[in-house]
Amino acid sequence: MAEVAAARRSRITPEREAELYEAVLDLLREVGYDALTMDAVAARTRSSKATLYRQWGGKAELVARAIRHSKPGSIADVDTGSLRGDFHALVTREDDCTMEQNNALMRGLAMATHTNPDLLRAFREQLVQPETEEFRRVLERAVDRGEVRADNPALPFVVHMMIGAFATRAIIDAQPPTQAFLRSYIDAVVLPALGVPTS
Repeated sequence: MAEVAAARRSRITPEREAELYEAVLDLLREVGYDALTMDAVAARTRSSKATLYRQWGGKAELVARAIRHSKPGSIADVDTGSLRGDFHALVTREDDCTMEQNNALMRGLAMATHTNPDLLRAFREQLVQPETEEFRRVLERAVDRGEVRADNPALPFVVHMMIGAFATRAIIDAQPPTQAFLRSYIDAVVLPALGVPTS
């Protein structure tokens, strides 16, 4: 199935694909997932609806791929030589303004997954599973370096901790996540849970 999807997408140039994804994200920010239609995407991008369906199969897949495309590279590619350095480097990949925009977008999409099983499936396949695997590789390097014990009970929950801090800042503190907040959270919560020194 992944090969079929890849074959479908190969008919569009990378530049055109990036343009389409940016338009999808703009529309999502304007109207939200439920009000987003393939007709609106087609009009915004001067595409045919048939082309969009042929390339992505439907709205859920298109949205999930647009979010994935907007990510600033693979988490696993960040390798500073220390887990603290890796986590702090990951935080600085997006500035505070971008982080605030993405946080609002992700909150809306998280709500939409409750009533859209196709979106939930696409999110798990395109975002959750790949990013969980990338985090696992970052943590494996820390274990290999001797920074974290392989049997540390917090290891399976690192992704939950990181996403939780990002997603709940607005709810608990009525403020967007920022680089400074996330660095402080990493040093106060995540690294101590893993037994990693913060200085």
